[in-house]
Amino acid sequence: MSCGKVISDKWEEFNERVDDGEDKKEVLDDLGLEKYCCRTVFLTHVDTVEEVGEHKIV
Repeated sequence: MSCGKVISDKWEEFNERVDDGEDKKEVLDDLGLEKYCCRTVFLTHVDTVEEVGEHKIV
């Protein structure tokens, strides 16, 4: 479920700030992500790009 707002440009900043110890709620507020659908995407995302990138489709 999504409202369609483009949020991918905020992912790296969110990750960096949370890794630095900032509160997730405060970071989401600062990034302007107020709707529950946008917040849910950031709070539940599991980054699997590294794992999937190791496999080849034959």
